[in-house]
Amino acid sequence: MITSKTFVKKTRKGSVLKVVREHYLRDDIWCGSSCCVQCSDPNPSLEKQPKSFSTLCTEPHYLIPDTNVVLHQMDVLEDPVFQNVIILQTVLQEVRHRHSPIYGRIKEVMTNKERHFHSFTNEHHKETYVERKAGESANDRNDRAIRVAAKWYSEHLGSGVSTKNGKVNVVLLTNDNENLAKAEEMGLTVHSFSDYVKSLNDHPHLLDKLAQLSNENGNKGSEFMKCGKKYLYPEHLSLSQLQAGIKSGKFVQGKFQRSQENYLEGFIFVDDNESNMILLQGRGHISRAVHNDVVAVELLPKDRWSHPSSVVLQDESVNPDDDEDDKKDEMLIKRERTKAEPVPTGRVVGIIRRNWRSYCGILQASPIKEATRHLFLPSEKRIPKIRVETRQGVSLKKKLIVVAIDGWSRESRYPHGHYVRILGDIGDKEAENEVLLLEHDIPHQNFSQSVLACLPKLPWVITEEDEKVRVDLRHLAVCSVDPPGCTDIDDALHCRKLPNGNFEVGVHIADVSHFIKPGTAIDKEASNRGTTVYLVDKRIDMVPDLLSSNLCSLREKEDRFAFSCIWEMTPQAEILKTNFYKSIICSRAALTYMEAQLKIDDHSVCDELTESLRSLNSIAKILKKQRIENGALTLASSEVRFLVDSETHDPIDVQSKELKETNSMVEEFMLLANISVAHKILEEFPECAVLRRHPEPPPANFDPLIKIAEFKGFDINVETGKALADSLDKAVISNNLYFNMMLRMVATRCMTQALYFCSGMVAESDYPHYGLAVPLYTHFTSPIRRYSDVLVHRLLAAAIGADTTYPELLDKIKIQTTCNNLNYRHRMGQYAGRASVNLYTHMFFKDHSIDEEGYILFVRENALQILLPRFGMEASLFLKPSNGSPGPVAFHYNDKELSQTGAGVKLRQFDPVIVRVSIDSSNIQHQKVKLELVKPEIPGFSVSPTDPCQEPVKKKAKT
Repeated sequence: MITSKTFVKKTRKGSVLKVVREHYLRDDIWCGSSCCVQCSDPNPSLEKQPKSFSTLCTEPHYLIPDTNVVLHQMDVLEDPVFQNVIILQTVLQEVRHRHSPIYGRIKEVMTNKERHFHSFTNEHHKETYVERKAGESANDRNDRAIRVAAKWYSEHLGSGVSTKNGKVNVVLLTNDNENLAKAEEMGLTVHSFSDYVKSLNDHPHLLDKLAQLSNENGNKGSEFMKCGKKYLYPEHLSLSQLQAGIKSGKFVQGKFQRSQENYLEGFIFVDDNESNMILLQGRGHISRAVHNDVVAVELLPKDRWSHPSSVVLQDESVNPDDDEDDKKDEMLIKRERTKAEPVPTGRVVGIIRRNWRSYCGILQASPIKEATRHLFLPSEKRIPKIRVETRQGVSLKKKLIVVAIDGWSRESRYPHGHYVRILGDIGDKEAENEVLLLEHDIPHQNFSQSVLACLPKLPWVITEEDEKVRVDLRHLAVCSVDPPGCTDIDDALHCRKLPNGNFEVGVHIADVSHFIKPGTAIDKEASNRGTTVYLVDKRIDMVPDLLSSNLCSLREKEDRFAFSCIWEMTPQAEILKTNFYKSIICSRAALTYMEAQLKIDDHSVCDELTESLRSLNSIAKILKKQRIENGALTLASSEVRFLVDSETHDPIDVQSKELKETNSMVEEFMLLANISVAHKILEEFPECAVLRRHPEPPPANFDPLIKIAEFKGFDINVETGKALADSLDKAVISNNLYFNMMLRMVATRCMTQALYFCSGMVAESDYPHYGLAVPLYTHFTSPIRRYSDVLVHRLLAAAIGADTTYPELLDKIKIQTTCNNLNYRHRMGQYAGRASVNLYTHMFFKDHSIDEEGYILFVRENALQILLPRFGMEASLFLKPSNGSPGPVAFHYNDKELSQTGAGVKLRQFDPVIVRVSIDSSNIQHQKVKLELVKPEIPGFSVSPTDPCQEPVKKKAKT
C-alpha cells in the first residue's frame, strides 16, 4: 500500500519541478508482544507476563515513552527497572535528529535483550501512520502519531489477550500537559513520567535522576537586575530574533569557550578563526552560557572594548549566594579597561544550541540537616557549579559522581541539574581515571560483540594467496625502535647499501587496513574513537587488542603484513626513486631507543642489523639538517616519565624524558614517509586526499614571544618560519642553560593547531605545514593508533592498484566530516594524556614536599608560572590572594619589564628560583600543585629550605 504526496519545488535557476514522494505502508508489521494472538512474530521482544513495580499501574503493562521523555529522561530510562518498553519509530527519528548522543544511548539499551525493548515502525504501519494536517506543526503531528500508535497497541492487545495476572495494558508516558490531556480524551492510560517514577516505591534512587525541566529565561518581559534583586541575568532573545540578527550582521555566532585561568572570562572564535576573537568578560556578559554552547553575541561599542585579563582567577567561593563574584567581576573589568590596545568585546544575547553533557565532580552537601538541595562542583573548572536536589547528600559527599544539567533560569546564579550515577570514592585511582576519560569525551567502553565479530579467527596464518599479491621482504634486516614496553608497534625500518653505492631505505608500516574493511562495525568504531589515548597507567585502544598488540603489531621474529615505502637515496640523502608496496616482513628485532643507541655506539658490533641502524642514523642526521635549513621549527614542550611502584602502581619518582639520537632517527624517516605518501595520494586523488596542515599563526600570536626576547636583548623575526627558526637558534644565554628551551616553549604556545583536512575542501594555498616547513604532509605511519592513517592507507592502496576505492572514500564532504571528528578526538586525547600526567603528579607529591630548582616561565599580575625542568612540569606560584585581599608582602607588577617586585627583590621572566613543591588539598575537588618560594629569599614571603634527607624512599619500580 502506498500513500503519496505531491508538491511543487523551485530550483535555484528558477524552474519549477513537480515532486511526488511515495510512502509505503504495510499491514504485516508485528507488535512484538509474546502474548499477542494476532501477530506471528517468531522472536517477540516484549514479555508475556511483564512485571509491574508501579503503584499507579498495578496490572502488567507495556510502556510507550514520547520523544521528550527519551530526550530528557534517558538517565532514568537506562535503569534496569524499565523493561518491556515500546520505542516508536516516530520517537527514534525525532531523537536522532535532535540529539545524536541520546539516540546512541537508547539504541544501546534496545540491543540488550534482557531489557525487552521493542522498536515499532509505526510510520509504515497502515493503521498507525498519520498524515500531517493543514496548519499542524511537525511537533504536533508527531505527538498525534504517538497517541495513535498507543491507541492501536491498546486495542490490538486488548482483544482477548490476558495473562495470569490479568489483562496486559499499554501506558503512555509524557511530560507534555497538552499531550497528556489529549491522550486522556482518547481513553488512553497515560501518566506523566515524573508521576510514574514516583510510583516506583522500591526504587527511590530514580527520583534523584529525574530531570527538572524549566523555562531557562524565567518570566519574560522582566528587566535585568543585579544580584540580590529578582533577576540575576538578562533575558535571552528568541531563536527567531537571533537568526534575524545574525543574518543582518547585528549579532555574530560562535562556540563559547570559557577561560581556563579566569572563570569570569571567555571568548568566541567567529567562523572558527582563531584570529577573529570576541572577548566576553563578567557574569552578566557571559549570561548563562556554558562552555562549548553555541551562542549569539552582540559586539559592544569600541569605547567599552577590553583586554584579556592577566589575572589568574579561580572560583573557590563556598557560599553560592554571596556577592564575592560580583566584586571580582567589577574589579576585573575596571582594571582591564585601563590597558592599551583593547580587543573586540561583546555580550551573549542568546543561546543557539546547548552542548550540555553529563559532568563529573563532587557534591558540596548542604550544612542544613535533612536538606535535599545541594551544590555540585564539576571537575572541569570551566563548567559552573550546578544545583542538585537529592536525598542522598550524606552518602554522596565523599563520592565522585556524575550530574547532568537540566536548565538555567534567570533567577538562579547557577544552573540546576540531576544526579546520574556514582563513579567511586574521591581519590580512588580508578575512579579518577574514569573522570578523566569522561571529562575529555574519550570513548573507553569495551568493544561490542559486533566489533569483536569482525576480528580474524585464530590461529591466523599467511596463506599462499596472500603471498601472491604482496612483495615478500622477509629477507631484509628490518627492525623496530620504540619506547620501553611498547606493544602496539606500527613502524619498522631497514637500510642496506646497493651495488651502485646508493642506499635502499625502507619504512614499513603495519597494514591495519587489511583487517579493517570499510563500513564494518570495527571500521565505524575506529572512526568514532579516532585515536588511541595514552594515559600514564593504561592505553585506550582505537582497535581491539588482538589487532593492536598482536596481528598488526610488527613483533620481533613474526611474519606480518605491512605497507612499505622504499626509497633509493644517495649517501647525501637525495631521493632518486620512491616505491610503495603491500608487503610481508619479519622484524629481526624490537628495540628500545636505548638498545638501538647502544648498538650504534658499540663499534665492536658490525652485524647486518647494526650496520643498518648506523646507516639510518647517518642519513637521518642529513635529513634533519636539510629540514632545519628549509625552515622547520624545533619547538619544546614538557614531557615526564613516571617510575611506578611495581605492586601498588603508585608513582614513586618523576623525571623529564631523555631523548636519544635514535628518537630523532625514527622521527626523520616517519616524517619523510608521510611527506612522500602525501604527494602520491594528492596526485591520484586531488579532491579527496586526507592531508594534515598547520596554518601559519597570525602575527599577533607572536607578540608575547617578541616582547620577552626584546627584554632579554634578542630580536625575533616572525616574517617566515625560516626567519623564526633562525632567530630562536641565536637566542642563547650562556649562563642560563634553560633560556632557549623556555623561549621555544613560549613559541610553542604561539602556534595554531595542526588539522586533518580533505584536499577538495580547502584552498591549495592552505595546504602547507608551517611547523615542518613542507608544502604537503599527511599521517601514514601509525595506523594502529590513528584512524587518519587508515584512510591514507586505503587511498595509497588504491593509488598503486593494490586495492579498490569505495563511494565514501571519494566523497569529499564525508571525508571532511570524518576529519573534523579526528581533529576533535586528537585534541581531546592530548588533553586526557596531560590530565593523566597531572593526576600522577598530584599522587607523587601528595605525602611529601621537595625543594626544587625552577625558572620563571611567565609573569602574571598575581602569580608566577614556574617551570620545573627535572619534572618537566609547570605550576603557579601565587603572589597575591585571588580574593584581592593584601598578602604578607606587597608585590608590584611591571607589565613592561615582565617582573614582580616585593620587599626590594625583583622577580623577572626566565629568572632561576628555588621553590618548595607540595600538594594543596584544601579543595578536595581541585587539588593542585602548590609552590612556595625558597630562593631568592624575600622576608615575610619565602620559606625555610627543607631537610634534603626528606626525599621520598625509592621502592622497587617499573616505568
